[in-house]
Amino acid sequence: MHLGLFHINMGLRVQPDQLVATAQAAEAAGFESLWAGEHVVLPDPQVPPSPMGPQDPALDSLVALAFAAAATSSIRLATGIVILPQRNPVVLAKQVASVDVLSRGRLTLGVGVGYLEPEFRAIGANFAERGAVSDEFLDALEHLWYDEHPEYHGRFVEFAGVDAHPRPVQQPVPIVIGGHTAPAYRRAVRRGHGWYGYALTPEQTADCLAGLRAAADEVTRPSDLGPLEISVTPRGRLTAERAEAFAQLGVNRLVVSPRSPADSADETITGALEAVARLA
Repeated sequence: MHLGLFHINMGLRVQPDQLVATAQAAEAAGFESLWAGEHVVLPDPQVPPSPMGPQDPALDSLVALAFAAAATSSIRLATGIVILPQRNPVVLAKQVASVDVLSRGRLTLGVGVGYLEPEFRAIGANFAERGAVSDEFLDALEHLWYDEHPEYHGRFVEFAGVDAHPRPVQQPVPIVIGGHTAPAYRRAVRRGHGWYGYALTPEQTADCLAGLRAAADEVTRPSDLGPLEISVTPRGRLTAERAEAFAQLGVNRLVVSPRSPADSADETITGALEAVARLA
């Protein structure tokens, strides 16, 4: 099972020295990947289902991962997740390609459709049709990254007679689909190299995997995507028993959260390593 470290762009790690120290310590400790979440803005005052308070600090996920890339050499860098329908897909294609080039091919793009209507409203994004928007944006990204002459004509994005270089180092860029709904499961089966679940117990993960199996009966998975890789950030304290439960379910990667967003780099890695030690 691979081990990742979450929240590289949040809490105390918005400070440059703490982000770099955490990234380097995670790489030295043998973690396979660093993961960055995303909220551009948050409701003020905080209202459900917002997971964060409006004053909780969070760097842009791709900017933070580019910064981490400059301070590391081998650890993978993943968004967990970019809220895809809030982004301009043409600009996002350039940002992803740029980080992939600068990291020498270490980026994994995790995407989701989002769920905070106030955030969509502030950005001017389409909340009501966010699933359909996300599907078109994924198409647009692929055309811009892989086609000799990129062109796309959809309801929500359209371009022709343009090109963008450099292309990503990775061909293809690994795509991970986040979300705990039936449409997200179908999108993961149909479009994703992997699926990501955030803050789940083993029991909740089992329900999600059942949803993914049901989705596989509804949509066709292209053979070139290979097996669907499962990544989960566990909810609560990670014990050996819980880790074994995740492993028995077929989870391929556990993305461990720091004990507290206010933890320093040393505290973050110490806490993560303590969790990993309990897996032995």
